[in-house]
Amino acid sequence: MAAISVDPPDVSQRLREQAHYSFLFLADDKLAAIRQWDLVHAHAGPDGADIARPAEFLLDSNGKVLWRDLTDNFLVRVRPEDVLHAADAANGR
Repeated sequence: MAAISVDPPDVSQRLREQAHYSFLFLADDKLAAIRQWDLVHAHAGPDGADIARPAEFLLDSNGKVLWRDLTDNFLVRVRPEDVLHAADAANGR
């Protein structure tokens, strides 16, 4: 599991530590990966800055997208049980 954020590396690291997450946080403050995945939420950040649209993806070992959840509301996040259900479905369970 990994998270990608528009925040600079030091901010991403601090957020990861404060939340006690053990997974990888990647900083994409130039929005390179976020633009590649078409996840830019234009002018939605502080002072009209471009930010990342909230999104969750399940990928297989080849990088194929098996499932995704997208929202335009940064307050809305997928429920953990929905991710687990999607993972089970992707594995034929």
